[in-house]
Amino acid sequence: MMRNNRRFFLLFLGLCLLLTPAVPLQAADVALPSIDLNFGSSSEPQDIALSLQILALLTVLSLAPAFMILATSFTRIIVVLSFLRNALATQQMPPNQVLVGLALFLTFFTMTPVWNEVYQNALEPYFAGEMVQQEAITNAVTPIRAFMLRQTRDKDLALFVSFSDMDQPGSQDDLPMTVIIPAYAISELKTAFQIGFMLYLPFIVIDMVVASVLMSMGMMMLPPMMISLPFKLILFILLDGWNLVVETLLSTFA
Repeated sequence: MMRNNRRFFLLFLGLCLLLTPAVPLQAADVALPSIDLNFGSSSEPQDIALSLQILALLTVLSLAPAFMILATSFTRIIVVLSFLRNALATQQMPPNQVLVGLALFLTFFTMTPVWNEVYQNALEPYFAGEMVQQEAITNAVTPIRAFMLRQTRDKDLALFVSFSDMDQPGSQDDLPMTVIIPAYAISELKTAFQIGFMLYLPFIVIDMVVASVLMSMGMMMLPPMMISLPFKLILFILLDGWNLVVETLLSTFA
């Protein structure tokens, strides 16, 4: 258990360090970092190189939220959960914090095999000094590319390839990440909207039935949503809706 926690703690930090030009660290000799902000001139090239490394690390950390949203399963999960809340017409219930938290933990669950592969094949050997930086970056990107390509439609990949200046790739292994990530993002959005449409159908039927009954009874001024909401909640609870929705989402990543 502690080993898994250590893996998750070092995962994002390690990915950021891989993208900065640093010397491989020895696992047994890692010291606590110190921060000292000074402005002045220096005649030592090492000082300038260290400053550039810190600047590159801060830049990579600023892009971490975008990577978390567009290069993982988070996009599909949060869009489907938002569709579900709108279909139930429960306004802000569950609140945004709950939906985002649930989406984050479901993302961690679905991405754990990929992140474990990144840690074992790239970060752990790099921290142990058994692998150079460029090789570690390649090994870290490989499982992430494989995950995204499994979920990306060929049509979306062809769209970005056609609008880029690159030569026609011989296989998916020749595609750069600048093509894979946006193609993966729009594929995830399309899949999420398809699942959201299927979620809407039973609740629309309930709204139509309730509206027809109220109209036949002459209750024109009574909002149908007020009456249909309890029936939606009862149906959702009886069918164990959260279990079904989460099971459906997880099965799409299998």
